[in-house]
Amino acid sequence: MSENKDLPVAEQAASVEGVKFVYDFTEGNKDLKDLLGGKGANLAEMTNLGLPVPPGFTITTEACKVYLDSGEEPAALRDEVSAHLDALEARMGKKLGQADDPLLVSVRSGAKFSMPGMMDTVLNIGLSDKSVQGLAKQAGDDRFAWDSYRRLIQMFGKTVLGVDGELFEDALEAAKTAKKVTVDTELEAADLKKLVTKFKKIVKTEAGRDFPQSPREQMDLAIHAVFDSWNTDRAKLYRRQERIPHDLGTAVNVCSMVFGNLGPDSGTGVAFTRDPASGHQGVYGDYLQNAQGEDVVAGIRNTVPLADLERIDKKSYDQLMQIMETLENHYKDLCDIEFTIERGVLWMLQTRVGKRTAGAAFRIATQLVDQGLIDEAEALTRVNGAQLAQLMFPRFDEDAKVSQVGRGIAASPGAAVGKAVFDSYTAVKWSRSGEKVILIRRETNPDDLDGMIAAEGILTSRGGKTSHAAVVARGMGKTCVCGAEELEVDTKRRRMTVPGGHVVEEGDVVSIDGSSGKVYLGEVPVVPSPVVEYFEGRMHPGADDADELVEAVHRMMAFADRKRRLRVRANADNAEDALRARRFGAQGIGLCRTEHMFLGDRRELVERLILADTQAEREESLKELLPLQKQDFVQLFESMDGLPVTVRLLDPPLHEFLPDITELSVRVALAESRQEPHENELRLLQAVHRLHEQNPMLGLRGVRLGLVIPGLFTMQVRAIAEAAAERKAAKGDPRAEIMIPLVGTVQELEIVREEADKVIAEVEAASGAQLKLSIGTMIELPRAALTAGQIAEAAQFFSFGTNDLTQTVWGFSRDDVEASFFTAYLEKGIFGVSPFETIDKDGVGSLVKLAAKAGRETRPDLKLGVCGEHGGDPESVHFFHEVGLDYVSCSPFRIPVARLEAGRAAVQSQGSDHR
Repeated sequence: MSENKDLPVAEQAASVEGVKFVYDFTEGNKDLKDLLGGKGANLAEMTNLGLPVPPGFTITTEACKVYLDSGEEPAALRDEVSAHLDALEARMGKKLGQADDPLLVSVRSGAKFSMPGMMDTVLNIGLSDKSVQGLAKQAGDDRFAWDSYRRLIQMFGKTVLGVDGELFEDALEAAKTAKKVTVDTELEAADLKKLVTKFKKIVKTEAGRDFPQSPREQMDLAIHAVFDSWNTDRAKLYRRQERIPHDLGTAVNVCSMVFGNLGPDSGTGVAFTRDPASGHQGVYGDYLQNAQGEDVVAGIRNTVPLADLERIDKKSYDQLMQIMETLENHYKDLCDIEFTIERGVLWMLQTRVGKRTAGAAFRIATQLVDQGLIDEAEALTRVNGAQLAQLMFPRFDEDAKVSQVGRGIAASPGAAVGKAVFDSYTAVKWSRSGEKVILIRRETNPDDLDGMIAAEGILTSRGGKTSHAAVVARGMGKTCVCGAEELEVDTKRRRMTVPGGHVVEEGDVVSIDGSSGKVYLGEVPVVPSPVVEYFEGRMHPGADDADELVEAVHRMMAFADRKRRLRVRANADNAEDALRARRFGAQGIGLCRTEHMFLGDRRELVERLILADTQAEREESLKELLPLQKQDFVQLFESMDGLPVTVRLLDPPLHEFLPDITELSVRVALAESRQEPHENELRLLQAVHRLHEQNPMLGLRGVRLGLVIPGLFTMQVRAIAEAAAERKAAKGDPRAEIMIPLVGTVQELEIVREEADKVIAEVEAASGAQLKLSIGTMIELPRAALTAGQIAEAAQFFSFGTNDLTQTVWGFSRDDVEASFFTAYLEKGIFGVSPFETIDKDGVGSLVKLAAKAGRETRPDLKLGVCGEHGGDPESVHFFHEVGLDYVSCSPFRIPVARLEAGRAAVQSQGSDHR
């Protein structure tokens, strides 16, 4: 196709001989997910394994991309689909939608990455006013045939023709009310026949056309609808949430129908080879008799546990257990399986590597290592830093006095507290106002996605572990309790009635425990996670009372530490934070912000220093500050003995240390009006006016402050050197590194370094200690990155300050833009994620890469690190590994995440090297 790159996309596809847009299930395999999507590739893989898969074919993601780019399907696609349909009909011995014994098919989406419920599916294609009679005769069951037909019109009307789904639901509820029944399985053939007539009228009124009677037209329109569903708002929102690229497109799977709604000896279900909530081995899943697949995942009817299938249909149960073992051993991972039983015959409709909770991910990874199915390196690819961060969140205090009002299925763990809301719009609105909310629904559907993202947790009264709410919540790491049947949810009146008659109104606080399924009134207090207790050293792996999850986390962290090349340091400004960071596995301090040491009681000293009119006043202030600074560093070096400590010299915007200009002006004005003495305040106000800056973040700060206020940086360097000498005398091992902030040109660094070297030499001479202090700079300005080769002549290390570098590259003020327009940028897809959260590889990342390369060309032994917030971001850690940095530095609580991701980055880079 590259030879025809100047042609329109549709013509490119049509012009290339041999381009294949449709694959039979017998032609693909699990490694073709880019082309066949996850569902199609895995259907092909199961077919190759000889498992019972209904025959069918897959339309590729390439066809979808042509369609989305050009607005038309590839010219060759219709003929290819016709050829595969002919082959399918010949194999099945029946024609699509024929009157006497119709072949029916499903049309289902299937992107490379699982997007549960986000894109479209249509079942029972091929049914019409004529073929429904033939289906009834062939099956010997009128009710089944009319039930299947009403399902087709309902799904097709909503998915393909854009009819409001509530209209069909209301008509179905009205039919049940008229019949005085509560579930749709109690409706008889005559009731369903009337419902079909009603549904067709809804389509005619709302879509402005009749429901299509041509089977091929139904199939073609459904295929286009699946293509179009790639770009629905909910699909785009889900991709942004999960960071799935927007240019992949979806495949379409056309599969011969098998029917779970043929009576009590038929049914449909979802199974997991291990519990996706806990990771424990066993029989997990849901089964629903006399139903089609969408009934299970939609949570419309409450299912029975998969284990009950052994009693209902022992033969199918035993066969399913054998297939599940085959698939887990083949995929070497937790498998999520959809199946249908048609009159005692088992059919496999889908398998995929299942979504799981964070705890399950760690347990399963270590279990598979113990079983010999994967090695340690592969185990690291099965977990990630975001999951580890989830495990560090607090959980409910089991000893607290609580008011439990219900219990459902523990679908996705966590402790969530918030105000009850009953629709997605309110959840989003309240969340944006700063409220924590719990989204409560009878069952969720894909249109609830934005509310699910906004909520702290999700609670439903219907559905099981495989319902839409459960699957999506697990994928997002969101707390979820499903199927709390004793809770009566009334979304129209915005209330929930709990056993005993108590009513929870919208706005009332509720708490849900996704680990136990318990639902509480009011706010339940939380306690630290056992994983945090492990990192803090209060829980020991191998001890009798050790948490099973802690054991799994401990092992995975050991794997990561053995594999990683990147070292992990902490951002810490005092001895307490440094000790905590060391317990969490920090290998030093990558950023000690000395300005934090000057707040509180010392603020007045710094204020006097900045406003000093004479050299004598300035020296007096510095003399008072020196011993205080020295003691800070003594404590810091002691807590990090034997590990490097990078101390950044003072880098505040001046306004942080000066009185507020408005408050000071008011004080002066009041004093003048009262004719009170105010000489000091007036002098101070004049100085503040003199030093006032419109944009202090780009003003007199960092190295500029050190050059303008004589003695400031030399005082700090002396304090560092004397503290190091004191620790040496106490047989300690201080390893201080002095970092000069906000350097934009090598001349700034040379001046400061010359003064620093002189002070260090004086301290060495006085103490008799060899201090070996290194001096480097923070690269946080674009000019510093672009001239890094020159700056490296005077610097022994670089630390990338990616917070400020992001601000200066983008021209963003972090304090302002995140609240003002970042939400709009994220919603419009301009950002996939905030550049302050994950490093902008194309812009900021390019400067980091350029500066690292240029710096090491000048000084091959140049030490390179990063100390911005990106140092603890999982995706950014991988980037820093790739560009060859020596370490990342982050806040103490993110150190375990950075350690784990550094190990994963090493494993993945080794894997790509081997490829």
